Amino acid sequence: FVLVTSLMALIYVAQNIANAEAAHQSVMYVMGGKDHQAYPDSFGPKISSPVIGWIAVVVIFGLEFATGLALAKGAFDMWRARDQGSERFGASLKWAQIGCGIGVLVWFGLFGVVGGAFFQMWQTSIGDASMDGAFQYFMSCAVMLLFLNQPES
Repeated sequence: FVLVTSLMALIYVAQNIANAEAAHQSVMYVMGGKDHQAYPDSFGPKISSPVIGWIAVVVIFGLEFATGLALAKGAFDMWRARDQGSERFGASLKWAQIGCGIGVLVWFGLFGVVGGAFFQMWQTSIGDASMDGAFQYFMSCAVMLLFLNQPES
């Protein structure tokens, strides 16, 4: 499960990089508050700076990549420790837990809290679709983190 989630993060970041301009346009659309009809006003600013949009894209891509790498290292460490006793195996979970934590930060923190709550991205089909995908990835990381933190029985 750790390795598969690592692959998910790495494949998605590769797809995002292949579509960087479209990703930037989506981020700008969300941060600019375009087509918000249900809640047209916000206490926060609407952002239209392409530079800030590219910074957001780089942060998102970087954290997705970090998620994938940390999970890959975690899967490798867990595989190596599989026959070395429960104490050693427990210690091998560190990078998998870190990867899950970064994934929760990206897909819940950035997409759910910043995108969904602050920028109200749920109001448009583009934003809502992004939130749906982010929820799936967040739940994968969150559920895995729960399993990784269970004590050995």
